Amino acid sequence: MPDCIFCKIRDGQVPARIVHRDEHCLAIEDINPQAPTHLLVIPLEHIPTMNDLTEAHRELVGHLHLTAAKLARQRGIADRGYRLVFNTWRDAGQTVFHIHLHLLGGRPMEWPPG
Repeated sequence: MPDCIFCKIRDGQVPARIVHRDEHCLAIEDINPQAPTHLLVIPLEHIPTMNDLTEAHRELVGHLHLTAAKLARQRGIADRGYRLVFNTWRDAGQTVFHIHLHLLGGRPMEWPPG
């Protein structure tokens, strides 16, 4: 997608603090962090929303979660706890329409989020 910021980051057209990259996804530091650790785990394939997933994406979605858990261990927050969030559409807070998994940690998380 020519106007997608995450596709531009993936393609090296826009700079970002990439902390992980493999054949299926990349992870970047969020530019507006909501916690001491706030990473975005982004599939390399452009998928606009969670509603656009198909059965063919089953392994990819699992890979995003496994990557987030690995990054949580690397960041030293796995044993204290962390939050994983997918936002879908505007009412849920999705602002970039390329799915991405938020990894948040490094502080106590309240529920409901405030």
